[in-house]
Amino acid sequence: MTLSMACATAHAQPVFALMYKQQFGYAPSCNACHKDGGGTAVNAYGDAFKAAGKSLAAFKIIEKQDADGDGFANGDEAVAKTNPGFKGSTPKAPGDWLDALSLIPKEVQARFPGVKTWLPKDALLTDADVARAAALGAKLGKADDNTIYIPLADQRPSGTALIFAAEYQGKPFYLLLTTDRALNIASVEPMNTRQVPEAAKSAVYAKFKGVAVDKLPAATGRDLDGVITAAVKKAGTLLYVRLKNA
Repeated sequence: MTLSMACATAHAQPVFALMYKQQFGYAPSCNACHKDGGGTAVNAYGDAFKAAGKSLAAFKIIEKQDADGDGFANGDEAVAKTNPGFKGSTPKAPGDWLDALSLIPKEVQARFPGVKTWLPKDALLTDADVARAAALGAKLGKADDNTIYIPLADQRPSGTALIFAAEYQGKPFYLLLTTDRALNIASVEPMNTRQVPEAAKSAVYAKFKGVAVDKLPAATGRDLDGVITAAVKKAGTLLYVRLKNA
């Protein structure tokens, strides 16, 4: 099983960045809403977006606010392709926040050292994808839409990376899954476990290494390891149904 280039096009980080792109017409860097890239704590603009309801309507609600305190309204900055969450980016001096590498979370880049060329792919699930996932034992839906980051070596895919959320006892945490070109898992590791610190210490991550994404075990139990296993199963299945031809 080898990673195919025939997968859906576009970009963004999970669902909220897809909303940003729909609203403003371009893909933002993770730093529009996060202090240090996807999966990290949100910045003031991310806080405002969250408080306004985390929806397309939220952009309108907060457009007159100035989240980063640089003297320019959030909506004006977004339209001007400047970062509404970083004081050092203004319509007069946008900075490099939309450079190609800035669109790839630093944690993802760190797992593929030396890679300079990336192919971010929006994983927008179709009804056929959902049906294929169910056949593999994973329940996926629109809330699982995400972005797959594909590092390129000599213009060929050399692996994949996916940041995804899990929830334990009502609190979210974030994990990072990487694979090789054949879609065998290279690693699953905690990325942001601030609200569920015990997730950083789980020994369950090691059991996923080397497993093909379409062969991941189903979760058993609702303890933390079960929650992690279920989230990894969903993430791996999403990779498979979006990157492998039916």
